Amino acid sequence: MWLRTSCKFAFAIEVDTPFIWMLRPRSGPLQWVAREEFRVRPFVPVFEFTDSFGNLCQRLVAPPGRFEIHTSADVYTPDTIDQGFDAPMILVQHLPESVLHYLLPSRYCESDRFNNMAHEIARGEKPGYNQVAAITRWLQSAIRFQPGSSDIPVSAVEVNLRQSGVCRDLSHLGIALCRALTIPARLVVGYLHELKPMDNHAWFEAFVGGRWYKFDATQASVRGGYVATGYGRDAADVAIYNQFGPPVYPLEHLVSTEIIDGD
Repeated sequence: MWLRTSCKFAFAIEVDTPFIWMLRPRSGPLQWVAREEFRVRPFVPVFEFTDSFGNLCQRLVAPPGRFEIHTSADVYTPDTIDQGFDAPMILVQHLPESVLHYLLPSRYCESDRFNNMAHEIARGEKPGYNQVAAITRWLQSAIRFQPGSSDIPVSAVEVNLRQSGVCRDLSHLGIALCRALTIPARLVVGYLHELKPMDNHAWFEAFVGGRWYKFDATQASVRGGYVATGYGRDAADVAIYNQFGPPVYPLEHLVSTEIIDGD
């Protein structure tokens, strides 16, 4: 399907405020970006770089006053999500070097704290995709998805104690459980068509059978319509924006996705 994604932020800035943004999707095996728009008001110089995960990041300094940023993109993305039941776990010694750091504990995914729990959840499942699918089913039954309940990243340990969280929080726990089984897993942020309530979204991917597969414990059914803007170990790597100096909070935050005619 062809999707048009858009995101707008507005702030009241009191002093010159540096930002680093991560709002531009990049083309890859599962999405093709045909058109993009990136606007700031008032206009300030924007400098782009690629981080260590391959994400497109934009640096700027917002001046005092009302500051707005608006992005949109036309993206081709699959109508359905590939599923890989029985795709095997890849032994560590055979994993590509590029995925090895997705095996390690990270700031919000303390996988070293979940070894026993992960093995209990995945008991009896074939190592690999089937184990991750079992983790996703467990998240859906055991952790309550509560949109808007958290505005700061919450670690996997905290989510497990709370038994509830936003999409990012459920993904953190899913990632920690996968890594505890020696399955590489990473956090993805972006957009999901017909997400309710509409917002920026987060899900996770696991590397099994020699490739990455999507998993999303917040959705009742497996469907397409995902557009990724960032990949990383956890939320510390894929914040939509990082702001430095006296804290500022959005006056507006509007997100939309719609199907368009690709022709």
